[in-house]
Amino acid sequence: MIAIVDYGSGNVGAIANIYKQLKIPHQITGDLRDLEAADRYILPGVGAFDATMGYLSTSGIMELLSEQILEGGKKVLGVCVGMQIMADSSEEGVLPGLGWIHGQVRRIDVATLPAAPHLPHMGWNSVAPRPGARLFEDVDPVRGFYFLHSYHFEAADAADVAATVEYGRQLTCAVARGNVYGVQFHPEKSHANGVAVFRSFAEL
Repeated sequence: MIAIVDYGSGNVGAIANIYKQLKIPHQITGDLRDLEAADRYILPGVGAFDATMGYLSTSGIMELLSEQILEGGKKVLGVCVGMQIMADSSEEGVLPGLGWIHGQVRRIDVATLPAAPHLPHMGWNSVAPRPGARLFEDVDPVRGFYFLHSYHFEAADAADVAATVEYGRQLTCAVARGNVYGVQFHPEKSHANGVAVFRSFAEL
């Protein structure tokens, strides 16, 4: 069972619809008992860094997920802000991140962008997956994914970067370390490529 963690994110239904079409068991939940029983997790990605971290902390979800993922070895996929909160910190807020993959989330430097409008980075972009990156095995990287963000993940260890996107310069758009995975783009808005990513995560 995949638990789509419900912390007020607006795209949980779209993710659930994809897993329904794939006939893969899933549940939208913020209940601690349901989360403890799940096999793997998806952290959805709509919202601000501090608001997301604050809710996870006060609800008890953060403590439970850290135990299940870091100690129990269960797999997790973060999407957009769900990926960014895996970092140590973010320029978008003041609260500490989860620190599951070391690095900082920084605002995209508009000085590197060739033309207006500069931010947010919005729309379809090709991606460059790292060879062997398992989430991208059935993906067309040229077609790419749908993006909507103004902040990006700077991983402390280049080995944790699973894919990059060109937007003024090469930016990390996917991370992977052990059983922890994250993507900056929105698979739920990325048609066949997004479906392939969600299927691959379920089969890891």
